[in-house]
Amino acid sequence: MKNDLRIAVFDTKPYDRRFLDEANTHFGFSLTYFETKLGPETARLAGGFDAVCSFVNDDLNEAVIAELARMGVRLIAMRCAGYNNVALKSACSCGIPVVRVPGYSPCAVAEYALGMLMTLNRRIHRAYNRVREGNFAINGLMGFDLRGKTAGIVGTGRIGKTFAELLQGFGMRLLASDPCPDRKAAETLHLEYVPPETLFRESDIVSLHCPLTPENVHLINRNTLNMMKPGAVLLNTSRGRLIDSAALVEALKTGCLSAAGLDVYEEETDYFFEDRSGEIVQDDILARLMTFPNVIISSHQAFFTREALTNIAETTLKNCADFAAGRKLENAIALNCGGMKSCPGKEPGERCDPPESLKKTVNP
Repeated sequence: MKNDLRIAVFDTKPYDRRFLDEANTHFGFSLTYFETKLGPETARLAGGFDAVCSFVNDDLNEAVIAELARMGVRLIAMRCAGYNNVALKSACSCGIPVVRVPGYSPCAVAEYALGMLMTLNRRIHRAYNRVREGNFAINGLMGFDLRGKTAGIVGTGRIGKTFAELLQGFGMRLLASDPCPDRKAAETLHLEYVPPETLFRESDIVSLHCPLTPENVHLINRNTLNMMKPGAVLLNTSRGRLIDSAALVEALKTGCLSAAGLDVYEEETDYFFEDRSGEIVQDDILARLMTFPNVIISSHQAFFTREALTNIAETTLKNCADFAAGRKLENAIALNCGGMKSCPGKEPGERCDPPESLKKTVNP
C-alpha cells in the first residue's frame, strides 16, 4: 500500500523506528526520523512535510505551531496520550488538527505503578544491591502488608481504573478522586469517591493517574503533602508537574512520606530518555531526589512494553491515514475548549472543571 503523506517523526529512538516501520508496512507512508526533539530550534526541519509526529517532551508552543503552519504542515500526530506540551489554541487558530493515542496500554502503566509500590514497600531495590555486594543482612528492609491498607487513586481514567482493579487482589480499601466520577466503575471496582482532602488524609498509598491541566499543576504541594498520613507512599506515573518537587524533597527529609516512586519529573526534558551517565546532573532538585534510598526514579518508562509500542505505532499511523483519507479523526483533541479532558457523558474535549475543593489544594 502506498500513501503520499510525508511525516516528520521527531524525538525518536531505535525502538520507535522499529515499531513504526513495522506498522507502516500496512500504510506505506513516507516516514523521516529525527533524533532531535521538536521545538523552537528544530521546527524548521519540518519544512516539506505534511505532518509531524511528536512525543511527550517535544515543545509545540505557539511559535513552533506558527512555524509549522507557515511551512505547510497540516497535521500534528502525538504518539502518546498526553498533550499538555501542545499549544492547542494556536493549532486551532492555524487550522492544524492534533491527534493522539488515548489508550495504548492502560495495563502497562498500571502494572508499572504496582511494581514501583511493591519495590518501595519491600525495599527490593536495596536488597538486590546489598546481596550483589555480599551483604545478606535484612535489617532496615522491613515493609508492611498491603492487605487492609487504604490506596488513594487520583484520576480514574483507563489507567486509574486498571490500577484499582490490580489493587483489588490485595484486599485494600480503595479511595478515588476525579472531577468526573465514573459511578459505574465505582460499583464494579468497589471504589469510594471522596474529596481530594479526604483521600490525602486517609490513604496509605497515593497514586497519581490524571492528565496535567492548568488547574492541577502542583496538585501535590506543601499543603497537600502536610495532609497526608505520616509514612504514606506517593506514586506518580502521570506527569511530572503534578508534583512540586521542592516540596516533595522537604516531605521526604522530614519523614512526612516514607517513600516515593517517580516515573516522571517536572523538569525531565533534558534528562529522560537520554544517556547522561558521563555528565554531572545540573538539576539540584533531581540530584537531591536521586540520593534518597526510599525514592525510585525511572525515566518515563511505565508505558514501555511491546504491546504498548505496537498500539502506539498502529494508532498513530491510523490517525494519519484517517486524515489523509478525509475521514473523521476519532482521536482528535477538541480544540474549541482548550483541550480539557473528557468526562463520562461528555463529548471528547468538553471542558470538565475540577470542583472547588480540588482547586483549593492546588496552590499553597
